[in-house]
Amino acid sequence: MLDLNNKSILITGGTGSLGKELTKTILEKWPNVKRLVIYSRDEQKQFQMAQEFPENKYKAIRYFIGDVRDFERLKRAFNGIDFVIHAAAMKHVHIAEYNPDECVKTNVGGAQNVIQAALETNVENVVALSTDKACAPINLYGATKLTSDKLFVAANNIRGQRKIKFSVVRYGNVMGSNGSVIPFFLNKRKEGVLPITDPNMTRFNISLKEGVDIVLYALYSAWGGELFVPKIPSYKIMDVAKALAPDCECKIVGIRPGEKIHEEMITSSDSFTTYDLGRYYVILPQVTDWSLADYIKQFDAKKVKEGFNYSSGENTEWESVESLRKLIKEHVDFSFRN
Repeated sequence: MLDLNNKSILITGGTGSLGKELTKTILEKWPNVKRLVIYSRDEQKQFQMAQEFPENKYKAIRYFIGDVRDFERLKRAFNGIDFVIHAAAMKHVHIAEYNPDECVKTNVGGAQNVIQAALETNVENVVALSTDKACAPINLYGATKLTSDKLFVAANNIRGQRKIKFSVVRYGNVMGSNGSVIPFFLNKRKEGVLPITDPNMTRFNISLKEGVDIVLYALYSAWGGELFVPKIPSYKIMDVAKALAPDCECKIVGIRPGEKIHEEMITSSDSFTTYDLGRYYVILPQVTDWSLADYIKQFDAKKVKEGFNYSSGENTEWESVESLRKLIKEHVDFSFRN
């Protein structure tokens, strides 16, 4: 079992939705965690997060202003750190399309900086967060995250004699996270009209808790180079609209540049190295310094069929209007509404 007591953990982008949920979970489950460093460049978000998790109450927590683009700052922050969770990214598709160089500097250059800083310090384990948009990407954000994924997987090839492991976690839309569709619809429903990009659109759905669970699973179980994908349900965008605002008019506005109707997390091309672990799928690297046979035996991993793909539009598990309403009540923060 994973034990983070007496360990030092750093979360890049730690003031984001997942970073805060990870912080809450780690402090609750491992009260003797040695140090928990929240690394981000947004001082206002750090100030706000410090109200929820004050340093005088949580002795292990540290707030560290820094940008993943700044290698020297990262390297300083990584001193004495055992585990790194890399959650920092530019994630808004349309903003990345308009500011491509900024997106590349953060999502690709930042990923390389995290890898290099980890290799030059005594970090034991790095888990990087990915996105379904990195799978067969059609927008810059997805392309940069795919590049980031490849960098983290390949980093295991250059670790030499170091015991460090790099792995990746890829999942879909986090229910209620900052900038996601549900808070957007909640804010719009007071106007009586919900803008719908395309009525056929589907998306994968995961709660913050499930996102935290797979990150912690990767920290505990990764051998190095894996890309973990959770088995999660899909929803139809029209069902989200019905669940949140059944009396609102739905106005079709068309998809934005770089958007897909359906998202994928595993392509048919990935199927040749994809295994079923039960709760999760895992895409294994083509080159490893560990035994595939031993890995299969350890995790009772079962090879998926060639040509298998995992798409939000062809999923076997779906949220209904009723289940979405229940999940929204359980998982969505309503405090931001006017």
